Amino acid sequence: MTVTAQILGIIGMALNILSFQFKSKKNILLGQLLGSVAFVANMFMLGAIMGGILNIIGIARAAVYMDKERLKISPKALNLLFVIVYLVSYVLVFTVFGKTPNATNLLVEFIPIIGMTVMTFGFSGKSARTVRLCSFINSPCWLVYNCINLSIGGILCEIFSIVSSVSAFIRLDLKGKAEKKEA
Repeated sequence: MTVTAQILGIIGMALNILSFQFKSKKNILLGQLLGSVAFVANMFMLGAIMGGILNIIGIARAAVYMDKERLKISPKALNLLFVIVYLVSYVLVFTVFGKTPNATNLLVEFIPIIGMTVMTFGFSGKSARTVRLCSFINSPCWLVYNCINLSIGGILCEIFSIVSSVSAFIRLDLKGKAEKKEA
């Protein structure tokens, strides 16, 4: 566990946490993209290969969903494509990267895929609210994975992301909805 890896994780944490406070979905995605860049290095330096690979895919996913209207690709097709890429990555971790496929590893390496899949569907939604709601599944999955791999930045990121998402959900979604009804 190197200091550099942990510093990169803390930088990724700061970017990811801030992203949920943005009002627009595009800015949330930009924050997530930048956070993923830092977490790629963090995960690989800690030997968490699945986490590193998924963060690389997360960079591509954020870039694609930031500009999906211009790409003219169906959200359903994009979702399917990313889920397939996650599953292929899962297989690669045990074949190409040599992770031992025992019961524990099979489960541990699959947990972040659940989070990534849910968040992918959130990113394909129409609102920032949907992204925030999906983070309520994504963050606990990554929290477990980060605890197992001892990523301090990752652990703090998911704890703060949960708090930040709840805060933004209350501030932007619940209160905003109540204010619209009153007007």
